[in-house]
Amino acid sequence: MSDTEVEERGTLEIAHVVVRKVAERAADNVSGTVRIERKIAGVGAGLRGASVKVSGHGSDIDLLLDVAVQYPAAVRDVVDQVRTAVTEDVQHMTSYRVRGLNVTVSALLGDTPARVS
Repeated sequence: MSDTEVEERGTLEIAHVVVRKVAERAADNVSGTVRIERKIAGVGAGLRGASVKVSGHGSDIDLLLDVAVQYPAAVRDVVDQVRTAVTEDVQHMTSYRVRGLNVTVSALLGDTPARVS
């Protein structure tokens, strides 16, 4: 271990893109969330899981999360699990405090494709 005091070692800044990836992975790992076909900038269409926007400064951040839920899962229960998983993972892995977490459920998808009439 170095004799250098903690204050003299420098600083650590974790980019919002890293926080976004941690939050997306945490949300995608919750049972009841699903990947859906979405347009991916510069790539075209593909399967994507949760989508997160990060804002804030310092050690306090706010997250806007968009997720799809598998039918017939209880939406409120899945969202509660997503909130817990995302908050815990982001705080554990980055030491940032999740000040706000807004979740939008943008799709509710069943096992079978929708019928077109």
